[in-house]
Amino acid sequence: MKVLFIGGSGTISTQVSKLAIKKGIDLFVLNRGKQNFKIPKEVKLLQGDIHNNEEIVSLLKDQYFDSIVSWISFTVDHVKRDYDLFKGHTKQYVFISSASAYLKPLPFIPITEDIPLGNKYWEYSENKKKCEDYLLSIHDDAFNVTIIRPSHTYDETMLVSQLSSRNYPYTMIDRMLKNKPIIIPDLGETLWTITYSGDFAHAFIDVLGNSQTYGQYYHLTGDKVYTWNQINQFICDAVGVKPHVVHIPTDYILKHFPEYKAELYGDKMKSTTFDNTKIKSVAHNYQSVYEYKDIVKLVVQRLISNKELQEIDDQFNQRYDLLIQEYTQFIHQ
Repeated sequence: MKVLFIGGSGTISTQVSKLAIKKGIDLFVLNRGKQNFKIPKEVKLLQGDIHNNEEIVSLLKDQYFDSIVSWISFTVDHVKRDYDLFKGHTKQYVFISSASAYLKPLPFIPITEDIPLGNKYWEYSENKKKCEDYLLSIHDDAFNVTIIRPSHTYDETMLVSQLSSRNYPYTMIDRMLKNKPIIIPDLGETLWTITYSGDFAHAFIDVLGNSQTYGQYYHLTGDKVYTWNQINQFICDAVGVKPHVVHIPTDYILKHFPEYKAELYGDKMKSTTFDNTKIKSVAHNYQSVYEYKDIVKLVVQRLISNKELQEIDDQFNQRYDLLIQEYTQFIHQ
């Protein structure tokens, strides 16, 4: 099977690329060449900018793929461009959407694909919904669409948190090592599904070239579910410290960190679990094996062992400490 990835060096796509090679897939990756060190050497590289139509048309000349996967399409303009570029070059177009696009607040859990899309809190999620709407309106037997909706998917480089420095993850580790408090929104007892990218890859490979998936949409997550208190405990255990937690209501947090509103209200604030029956029906190699408590040990080891990764977000820390100080004063008034 011959497959083309648009992108291919992200958290999920890197693991999928590795497994695709192991499975004997003839894998091509089209990107700008900036993160190619993450891609297996067996991959055939097409270096180009997906936003440069002339360049891509030239690269795709006389090429045909069983599947083309877009890991980096985020707006309707992107998927319209993809249809124009890739029709005639593939039988199957796989769009990577997001499970965050489901209706918020959720009408019920576990989430099934019967829940409509519509996340009024998060523009990213709304754009994914619009992409899906457009793609599902295409009726072209020579260009079959399959939609995959990942949820919170992680690898050996990611600390899972509701409120942390986005660019400097070691900031949280440093706080723990110095016995500074960690904020967990509300009571920390809502349920959260996280998926190891290596697990995700096994089911995803089964989607490629699978005619049963044409015209269909699936969320693809693991079956591992934790509370936010448990997730924090796993990180503390990996660091070798006892938890020092301050529980603060989400609404109060957002007074200090309003930029997290979409992410919290639109995704991480309420319990989120998934019924994976639909994807399991077509992906017979689906697996949900790895626990975060095991993978986070590798995450922490990587951060502690590499000085170049230990930059501290001082501005974030200042805002974080001010939030704790003001909330502590508020509850003691």
